[in-house]
This record gives sequence, C-alpha cells and structure tokens, in this order.
Amino acid sequence: MTSKSKQPHRFGYVAIAGRPNVGKSTLMNHLVGFRVSAIANKPQTTRHNIRGILTEAHYQIVFRDTPGIHKSAKSLLNKTINLEAVAALEGADAVLMMVEAQRWTEEDDLVLQRLQHVNCPVFLVANKVDKVKQRAALLGWLQTVTAKREFTAIFPLSATKEINTAELKQALVAALPEGEWPYAEDDVTDQSTRFICAELVREQLMTYLHQELPYSTAVEVERFEEQLKVTEIHAVIWVSRESQKGIIIGRKGETLKRIGSSARLALEEFLACKVMLKLWVRVEENWENSPRHLQSLGITS
Repeated sequence: MTSKSKQPHRFGYVAIAGRPNVGKSTLMNHLVGFRVSAIANKPQTTRHNIRGILTEAHYQIVFRDTPGIHKSAKSLLNKTINLEAVAALEGADAVLMMVEAQRWTEEDDLVLQRLQHVNCPVFLVANKVDKVKQRAALLGWLQTVTAKREFTAIFPLSATKEINTAELKQALVAALPEGEWPYAEDDVTDQSTRFICAELVREQLMTYLHQELPYSTAVEVERFEEQLKVTEIHAVIWVSRESQKGIIIGRKGETLKRIGSSARLALEEFLACKVMLKLWVRVEENWENSPRHLQSLGITS
C-alpha cells in the first residue's frame, strides 16, 4: 500500500453527535472546507446523516453530521431523526460528542447514554469557547463534565473562530485505521446535488422565519435542469397546515420572495452558475407522521 518513505494511507468514519444546536454542522462544514450541511442557528436544523469528506496528505475522513438527539420525539419525523442519529454511531471509527461550553442539559445526558456501548474512541468537544468570559470557570466545568465518562481526549474549541480545530483534526487522524480511500481526492460529499440544493433553500427558510417557522416544514426539489447559461430549479416547501403556508408566503408574497432571492444567491455560489429558482408552498396535513412522505424526502432509518 505504501513505500517506506511515505506515511500509510488512513481512512475512517467520524460521527458528530450531540443535542440540537451545539454547532455540529458548522464544525463539519469547517473541517471539510465546504458548506455541505445547513447551519441556520436553530435546533433540529439537520435531519439526515449528512456526510462530508475531507482528504488531505495521507488521510481521508468521512464525517457524519448527525441530527441532534432530543427528548421530545412525538412525531414520526422526530422519532426517525433520533434513530438516524443513533444509527450513525454504528461502524464509526471515532465519535465526537459535541456540547456547548459551560452548559450541560438533560439532552446531553441522553446523548451520553446513547454512547454507552460505543467501543471506538470518543472525543468530547466543548464548542463556543469564544463566548466564555472566565477561563477558570470553564476549566472547573470541564472537570465536572469529564467525570461523566472516560473520553479519549477533550477539546475546548470554537467552530466559527477556528480555535483548536486544527488540533482536533490531528487527533482524529491519529485515531484512524490504515486503509484505502473509497472516494476521489476532490470529493467533498456523497450527497446528491439535488439534496444539497434543497438544504440550501431550507437554510434560508430557517434564517428568515426564526421562531415563526414550524418544524413541520420540508423542502423537495422537483425539477433540476442544467441549461446552456442557467440552471432551472423548481422546489416545493411542504407544510402540514394552511396557516403555516401563510407564514411562509407572507403579506403579498414578500416573505417567500425574500427567501427565494437569498436561496438563489446561495445556490449560485454552490453551483457556480446562474440559477432560475421557482418556489411553491404546498400543504399535506400531518406529513411529518407519514412514512411515505418521509421516505420521499429521504428521511428514513
């Protein structure tokens, strides 16, 4: 596989687990160097085990950005999200348990519970340290948290400010087994272009609507056509009630226009071409409890 003068090739899967809104998607996007996963500052942004691929020097890492594990899982959608997150731990060569620095909740305990039977190295990542004002308080908090489990290593870091992220990457590489690379060196994800386009539209939905946006909202790309000078994309925003449709469309359609305009810019940056984007809002009552609809959106476990 390698000569004496070269380091052996390493390859492995790294699952990023944690409760909602601790920065899992932001960290993976930073490590991969590409916006693979939606990163709106809102819980339950990620609904799939999204995979980002990092290839550098002698190693290749496939990161699994898992949905946030949460307690309130009443709908089939939320139950499936939890199952997706737990399933991502199977076969991982390393796990990053992400928490928010100086904050530990019951949902963090739930994540820790899910990691009880994980035999691979588990790294504790305390994110958002750039917001911590007292270093001594952080050290005391870390001592309390690390008593909960014997972690392979602990990394206080900031995914947005790139604090300690390079050190984390080095530790992960050291934990990887030797192996051939299944992906090309320039691959950054194994997700389809349609999937990423739908995620970029959904990201703008969450960015613009904040607390108004119902969690029972999904985006499905119905048409993706590459023409000579423009890519035409038709996407449907699914909601489960007529009142939710009105929230997204807004007065005289202004809200949907703003969402569409921002989404188009994000899509043009991603696709590196001019985009014609058309959005529709459709109602299917209780779609988040429909196995057929979840499967059509790729939300399965």
